[in-house]
Amino acid sequence: MGKSKNNKVVSYNKWGYIFLLPFLITYTIFQLIPLFTTIYNSFFENYRVGLMQVGPNFIGLQNYVELFSTPDIWQYLANTMIMWAMGFVPQILLSLLLGAWFTSPSLRLKGQQFFKTVIYLPNLIMASAFSMLFFTLFANEGPINSMLVGAGILSTNYNFLFHTFSARALVGFMNFLMWFGNTTILLMSGMLGIDPSIYEAAEIDGASSNQIFFRITLPLLKPILVYVMVTSLIGGLQMFDVPQILTSGTGDPSRTTMTLIMYLNKHLYSKNFGMGGALSVFLFVVTAILSVIVFKFVNSKEVK
Repeated sequence: MGKSKNNKVVSYNKWGYIFLLPFLITYTIFQLIPLFTTIYNSFFENYRVGLMQVGPNFIGLQNYVELFSTPDIWQYLANTMIMWAMGFVPQILLSLLLGAWFTSPSLRLKGQQFFKTVIYLPNLIMASAFSMLFFTLFANEGPINSMLVGAGILSTNYNFLFHTFSARALVGFMNFLMWFGNTTILLMSGMLGIDPSIYEAAEIDGASSNQIFFRITLPLLKPILVYVMVTSLIGGLQMFDVPQILTSGTGDPSRTTMTLIMYLNKHLYSKNFGMGGALSVFLFVVTAILSVIVFKFVNSKEVK
């Protein structure tokens, strides 16, 4: 009898592996193979000069030496992290606030479905369309400048895209607008998964709203917060379309809005596959390290 049960378990396990096969095949073809190919290409000299193709010639770590011999790579990494932080910090704060409001049984806000839909709508707009819209709105002769000058706030037109802070702020603000709705929905789903009896017990014990939020809601939201922070960090390091379109690929002013992916795109556009591979590996390592740091930081904080 026991033997027949074991056979059934093995049979069910077999079907589980069969259903996993499409994912494993897709992941291998589109993720693992390109990853190892990129690492392999990073050790070769492989670029085009005019109509002449140089390489591929094995040069070991020379691409990495050249990559780290100039300060540009660190400047572009700093640019990327700064613009990500300018969008993510207000995004997570507003999303936590909206999530707490919409899930609070005591507030009972009306028209929640309408507001949730409106909040999520910017996430459906393509980044390229957002960038072109903001490029037009904040142009030197655009409507924002016209309104500010007309209201007497500015004496002359302000060129938003030619000042470091305002250019970075626009990129961060666009990323904030596009993604705070998605973050809000994720955090709300986590909050709705918390047992209401925990809140009721806390209220009976005399806990205030702030105490409930910081002592109960946030600790129980840790898994969702880790997911949101890590995925947002990965997306931030891959930031490309918004600053690319907004600055016409130049990263101006003075390359202070140039991101790592924009820098990688320049190498790939010039057919420098060796340096492009080295930069991709560097980006992969940075993403892995920062993700581990975020994961450890969030999970190491104990609420007392």
